[in-house]
Amino acid sequence: MPTAPDAEPELSLVLPCLNEADTLASCLEKAQKALTLHGISGEIIVADNGSSDASPEIARRCGARLVAVAERGYGSALAGGIAAARGRYVLMGDADDSYDFGELPRFVAELRAGADLVQGCRLPAGGGRVLPGAMPFLHRWIGNPLVTAMLRRMFKSRLHDAYCGMRAFRTEFQRGLDQRCTGMEFALEMLVKAALRGARVAEVPITLHPDGRRSHGPHLRSFRDGWRSVRFFLMWSPRWLFLYPGFLLVAAGLLGYALALPGLAVFGAELDAHTLLFASLLVLMGYQSVLFALLSKTFATSEGLLPEDPRLTRLFEWLRLETGLLLGGAALALGALLLALALGDWRDANFGDLDYARTMRLVIPGVTLAALGFQTVLWSFFVSILGMGRR
Repeated sequence: MPTAPDAEPELSLVLPCLNEADTLASCLEKAQKALTLHGISGEIIVADNGSSDASPEIARRCGARLVAVAERGYGSALAGGIAAARGRYVLMGDADDSYDFGELPRFVAELRAGADLVQGCRLPAGGGRVLPGAMPFLHRWIGNPLVTAMLRRMFKSRLHDAYCGMRAFRTEFQRGLDQRCTGMEFALEMLVKAALRGARVAEVPITLHPDGRRSHGPHLRSFRDGWRSVRFFLMWSPRWLFLYPGFLLVAAGLLGYALALPGLAVFGAELDAHTLLFASLLVLMGYQSVLFALLSKTFATSEGLLPEDPRLTRLFEWLRLETGLLLGGAALALGALLLALALGDWRDANFGDLDYARTMRLVIPGVTLAALGFQTVLWSFFVSILGMGRR
């Protein structure tokens, strides 16, 4: 039931709004009915993001609290509404009448039972239901399953519907996440940070109804927003963006060295200096990718974007600046030695023609080791500078 203006409600319902005059009144009526019917003390906030239609007037007429959010973006609207919330819990949901706010008591029940975050699930995989015409084919069978699979795999989440816009959470918990995104990634950022922090997350199956708007289409843009989701996940997971690809590249390069240095034949193909060049390229790219993974994780941790990782802490207890300088210096020295031996061969040949196969087996590893050593030295200084903010 709606609370008095000066009372502290149990639940704040936040609806981001941008020209939702077609459906806003229906959403507000359903929400108010659910609050009253189930005896939940609550308030309803319409976070208006610059509507040019009658949405603000409808919100006031229906008894909702209107919060004007000047900065454009789905995430900005939600953040503005959540910041204004007075309730112990917040439930957010779109104002397009695709979500039935009569289902909100089940979200509140999970929060009362101790959950930090309760995610709605529209898909059958999590017990939900999608009514005919409620979700485009590509969203239901390709986009949403792909993004949800990335969330589950990359961040060890157990949710079945990453894109569901109806969810509830403890207000204190969300404010502790320090969310940064202002666009549609805001909702994904919440799930990722909850997973990384080991939050208590529950899932509630819901029914998705067809979008009730008629004056304009959905704000979502399938391919643009799908790419933004994939990009967001990669940027928030240095392991998948840098570390794993780096390890694969280094492993492939080392395999090339193992075959080409002794001049082995594979399926009838003679592996020689050209193979060494390709292998060196793989090693250099892979090593650079691994270094980027460590730099990215260090920066993200120091800025509070990602939580502290005990594995990274243990690594840097051993891999200090001096250790990196020693390792990098050793690689540089070994590379210089191999290059010096190649120069000695050239001198012995009176700086004339050389045995190509033998010389390149010295030059290519020498150049590669020198480059790896130099990268290690630079990386050691850089990661030490970043790490200064973590102490």
